[in-house]
Amino acid sequence: MMKRILSLLLLTAITSFGYANKILVPMDQSQTNHMKAYGVAYWVLSQDEPIDWMLNFRGGSFLLPARTGIQNELIIRGVSYEMISDADAARYERELSSPSTNMDMMRLEKVPKIAVYSPKSKMPWDDAVTLALTYAEIPYDVVYDDELMADELTTYDWLHLHHEDFTGQYGKFYASFKNYSWYIQQQKDYEAMAKKHGFRKVSQLKLAIAQKIQTFVAGGGFLFAMCSATDSFDIALAAAGTDFIEAMYDGDPADPSAESKFDFSQTLAFENFKIKKDPMEYEFSNIDNTDARRIRSLNERNDYFKLFQFSAKWDPIPTMLTQNHINLVKGFYGQTTSFKKFTVKPDVVIMGETTAADEAKYIHGVYGKGFWTFYGGHDPEDYRHQVGEEPTDLNLYPNSPGYRLILNNILFPAAKKKKRKT
Repeated sequence: MMKRILSLLLLTAITSFGYANKILVPMDQSQTNHMKAYGVAYWVLSQDEPIDWMLNFRGGSFLLPARTGIQNELIIRGVSYEMISDADAARYERELSSPSTNMDMMRLEKVPKIAVYSPKSKMPWDDAVTLALTYAEIPYDVVYDDELMADELTTYDWLHLHHEDFTGQYGKFYASFKNYSWYIQQQKDYEAMAKKHGFRKVSQLKLAIAQKIQTFVAGGGFLFAMCSATDSFDIALAAAGTDFIEAMYDGDPADPSAESKFDFSQTLAFENFKIKKDPMEYEFSNIDNTDARRIRSLNERNDYFKLFQFSAKWDPIPTMLTQNHINLVKGFYGQTTSFKKFTVKPDVVIMGETTAADEAKYIHGVYGKGFWTFYGGHDPEDYRHQVGEEPTDLNLYPNSPGYRLILNNILFPAAKKKKRKT
């Protein structure tokens, strides 16, 4: 196998430059490894080479410089590519730029610096995003409360929120896991962290963290969150200054009028929601549609969400975030599976929805100078992920449409709209 790879590398080095000056990485059904293709795109940017993202062209293909080193990376990582001439590249650019097509060329120039907000004890396979980044060979740093309280977030461009509970209720696992050693230790660790940073309660520390992340986005940062990090983040922001947490979580009873004091102007995505006050219920609020969708006869065979198609020229951001080789993506559960539409703010862009369940699955918005994306569910290739399950092996899913949505967000901060020729 290694001898074959070396032969291919030698062949491309000898023959390719005589007739081709661009590399086309197709992202349609012909691509052998969509996820690794994102990793190559990121690697090219890290070499100070700009690339073009061909929006709505063959699944969101990439146009790369014809460098021997880039070809080598594509071969080694098992990514399909085509060598094309400058004339072909110019023809594609004219086609994508034409007002008659819903396509466009997006220049990617800056390699984004990526952080994942996660407890240092978590393994990469505990979270779909770290799993995707690791498989695609995209570097990232793990940051947590110490780093954010030290304002280190300002050194990053893009932040992913691990499946954190920003309300300070330890994921609302109390009913099922309160006697488990990992739950007891987690509570001790969180309480020690809160005390270290001068807070009496974990909920107060998590609110401070959520507000620092909010400031990061307002200043121009890019935020991506999945599962319970989505709704618990907005709940914490809305509930600032109130005590809606019961005694088993913070040592004193909740304020019965706390919910009436919520300020939805502080949230990114959701409004007019109601919290689930029962500490024995494994749910934060009525934002999540998990329970409601179970009565709609959805199961793994017929559970899909549809990606909307946007105007590449007039709505380039949601167009980038929805690039895929199919527009009907398999659904999947999580603690927060999806979002009830009536709780989603009217200025939020719904990019993917499950009509049968009347829910939004994939949403995006602007806050200040920055952007955020929320994606419901835990793992796009594990329909009902349970605590303690084996990690997903992404070698089995190199063309996963659900994981592609995650990686679209990784490249989003690198984008700069290509200027039109006059």
